[in-house]
Amino acid sequence: MDDEETELRNPFPSPPSHYARYTNHNLKLLSLLRERLGPDADLYSINQYEVLSDQTDLPDWPLAQLEKPRVDWILEEGHYTVFGDTWFIKEKIPSLAELGGHQLYPADPSVDRRPALRSVLRSILVTYSKLLSALLLPPPTASSAHIEPEWKRHLEWINVLAQNIMAAANDLRPVQARGNLELMMRRQVELRREETKTIHSKCDALEAQLAELRLASQPDTAAAPSAPPRPVPVAPPANSAQTLNSDGVSIHDVLSWAEEVS
Repeated sequence: MDDEETELRNPFPSPPSHYARYTNHNLKLLSLLRERLGPDADLYSINQYEVLSDQTDLPDWPLAQLEKPRVDWILEEGHYTVFGDTWFIKEKIPSLAELGGHQLYPADPSVDRRPALRSVLRSILVTYSKLLSALLLPPPTASSAHIEPEWKRHLEWINVLAQNIMAAANDLRPVQARGNLELMMRRQVELRREETKTIHSKCDALEAQLAELRLASQPDTAAAPSAPPRPVPVAPPANSAQTLNSDGVSIHDVLSWAEEVS
C-alpha cells in the first residue's frame, strides 16, 4: 500500500494496480450482479458469492470496485482524489484548519483578523526570545534525558505561529490580485488618455499648418488696393488747332513760342 501511495505521488505516476481487474469477464459479472439486484441496490452490502453462485471464476474482491465513481458522492464531499492529490470542486484556497493545522485567527473572512494576527506576531517575538534563553541553558543531565528539551517546544510553537501568518497572507491573495488588476487597468486608461491627448494636439498643429498653407496659396487681393484704370489717349481732330489743353494754352500759342525761341 505504501509503495502504491508513493507511486501515485510521482510526477509521472504509473496507472493504478487495479486497472488489471477491468477484464471482460469481470465486467460481465458486474453487469449480471447489477441486473439481478436492481439499479438501486448497494453492491457493498450484499454477498456477491450468493447472488452469483451459478457463475465461475468469481474474484476474491468486491465487484462494486469496478463501478464508475459516484458523482453525487463527489458533489456531497466537495472534493475528489486524483493520483494521490485532493482536488476541490469549487476552486478555493483551503484554510489552515481544513489542511489539518492549528488555526489561531477567525475563519470567517468578514471578521477583522488584525487583532488576532498582532497577537500571533507578538507570540512569535516572545517565543523566539524564550528559545534563545533555552539554548543558553546547560545541557541536560543523565537523569533528565527522558524529558523533552524546552527549546524543542518553543520551536514547534514558532512553527505553528509561522503557519498562521503564511495562511493568513495566502487568504489575501485574491484581494492582492484584484488590487493589482485594478491598478494595471487604471494605468492603461491613463496611458490611453495621454496618447489620445498627444494625437489631438498633433492634429491641431497639422490643421493650423494646413490653414497657413491654404492662405499662402491664395492671391493677396485684400492687402493691396486695385490701381485706377489708365485713361486711353484720344487723338485730336485735324481742325483742332485752337483746342486748349488743361492749362488754357492752345496749340497755336505753343507753335508761336517755338518759332520765337528758334
